Amino acid sequence: MQADPASPDPTTFAKPPGAREPFGMHLRHWRLRRRLSQFDLAEEAAVSTRHLSYVETGRAAPSREMVLRLAERLGVPLRERNALLVAAGFAPMYRERALDDPALAAARQAVAMVLKGHEPYPALAIDRHWNMVAANAAVPRLLQGVAAALLQPPVNVLRLALHPDGLAPRIRNLRAWRSHLLERVQQQIAATGDAGLQALHAELVAYPVPQPDDDPHPAEARPTQHFVVPLQLGTEAGVLNLISATTVFGSPVDITLQELAVESFFPADAATAKRLAAMASA
Repeated sequence: MQADPASPDPTTFAKPPGAREPFGMHLRHWRLRRRLSQFDLAEEAAVSTRHLSYVETGRAAPSREMVLRLAERLGVPLRERNALLVAAGFAPMYRERALDDPALAAARQAVAMVLKGHEPYPALAIDRHWNMVAANAAVPRLLQGVAAALLQPPVNVLRLALHPDGLAPRIRNLRAWRSHLLERVQQQIAATGDAGLQALHAELVAYPVPQPDDDPHPAEARPTQHFVVPLQLGTEAGVLNLISATTVFGSPVDITLQELAVESFFPADAATAKRLAAMASA
């Protein structure tokens, strides 16, 4: 699917329009970001191209049901769906509660169970900007030598990993792991247009990266065959080879829950499993 030939490149729309902008501008922003033509979106939303064009140009006002239907077809995050509703003259639909809100007690307990059950392997919960909101007992064991300033709340996991005063000096495959993390942030920016993520990405890419010939760790000390990009972290117990998985809540209707993710790390080899178990029992 392609955007309209006469339309600007979707990447030029750095962030969603402000809440006071007309609904049509919001709709056009998200349509172009998803690289859809008016015809494509009309087909997916089961409306006429003519009517969709009228809505986008402000010649017709959408119903609340249509706003939600278009947002669903465009994969608009819940936070931005509220902005769409407000721009169309309707009240916001999705609440954003603090994680310690009593209404989220079941979700909070589920996160705690996942984190605890994953021990002795590290796992942590992060928000939409990669700030750590919870972690299990295995995570602090990996943070030796990290500058105290990086551990002041809110602790940003990406900054912690890639900052030269963070874990970066101990990551054996820093260039590969850095590329992996930056690609994930870019994917989030493409999906959400979040200005905070864009600022974080700009900060991360400015951190120094050692050139291959400056790497003090011999290549033979690092595994070379993996089915995913591993995190190869040096510790006092030896090098940990970790692979990660991301868990999110299914079908959330709360903004906080939609933006919450659990990052779980698993040993990529038997030696790493033994080292993590030994670190937990020490």
